[in-house]
Amino acid sequence: MTTDSSLVLLVSKYVAHNPSAAAQALESLDHQAAAEAIRELPVAVAKEAFQNLSELFAAQTAVHLSSELLQAISEGMDPEQAGRLFQQLPNEIRKPFLRAFTVKQRQKIREFLSYPEASAGRVMLKKFKTLTPSTKVKDAINSLRRGRKQMHGTNYIYVVDRTKVLLGMVTVWDLLTADEDAPLESIMGEVFSVNCFTDLDTLANEFTKRRFFALPVVDNENKILGVVRAEQLIGDVQEQASEDLQIMFGAGSEEKPFSSMMFSLKQRIPWLHANLVTAFMAAAVVGFFEDIIAKITILAIYLPVVAGQGGNAGAQSLAVVMRGLVMREIPKKRFGHLILKESLIGLINGIVIGFVTGLIAWFWHGNPYL
Repeated sequence: MTTDSSLVLLVSKYVAHNPSAAAQALESLDHQAAAEAIRELPVAVAKEAFQNLSELFAAQTAVHLSSELLQAISEGMDPEQAGRLFQQLPNEIRKPFLRAFTVKQRQKIREFLSYPEASAGRVMLKKFKTLTPSTKVKDAINSLRRGRKQMHGTNYIYVVDRTKVLLGMVTVWDLLTADEDAPLESIMGEVFSVNCFTDLDTLANEFTKRRFFALPVVDNENKILGVVRAEQLIGDVQEQASEDLQIMFGAGSEEKPFSSMMFSLKQRIPWLHANLVTAFMAAAVVGFFEDIIAKITILAIYLPVVAGQGGNAGAQSLAVVMRGLVMREIPKKRFGHLILKESLIGLINGIVIGFVTGLIAWFWHGNPYL
């Protein structure tokens, strides 16, 4: 039995009981081999395994699948997951991918993509339970029994009016301890919500302060759109932070530890060339003082100090600017202001650190000219 056929049996065996384990087995392969394994699986099994892959790996694997199979295994995918996958797909297979969805589902995918990246709208779930204020407790309990999937791991029921404006919140515990004939408006509590455009950092801070398992997401008219779960948010924030870290050090956000060598090279080499340009610029600055260094050779001792301080100052500026770009805190019209500000900070830092370094050199070598 070949390795591929063994993997097919492994995925087929575990996909019903543990789809995430089956997906991990596929992700241990390169994208072409994973596509070959998916082609060998029954469509129902392939569909379950494919929809549990990470969006990036699924998109890179989809390139090696036929349009018909891609449509078959994408059918029934949540619009939110489909939207994230759609972003990663190459342009040539986006249309075949969308054919797997109904007109209504495509509208939901477009709605999902209309929210900014790293916003509450991109991470919210559409499975949540809403009831009207006049609903009696006993009717609410019966409604929960009929629609348990809508709770999606939370114990919050959101009270809304006929236009879906969020009015309050009721927990399952509230229902169990209340009079069965009491209307929900008499037992509902105040609810804290977040706007669909709220960034993930702010959202994480709200979870930390308020200690909710989930927060409702609303639009500008306070109409409920979805729910963000704390557990899901933690994973998204960690993933975003790791991507930002890779970008900051010149590696692409899409690169993974076992990405192909060519993919890794394509991600890294352009940044290394950019760093090479700045390194030569720094060398040119040192070249201006070549004659002085030749006369006072002890100055060479301080070259690592200058280089180290310059690198640290640049890293500080890079960290602040990168965060601002990721969080969309820097509008295009203020790019010039930001560059001027960081240049002035660099100049002032250089003067201050240079003065302190000069004093240290004076006391160390007893030479004020040095």
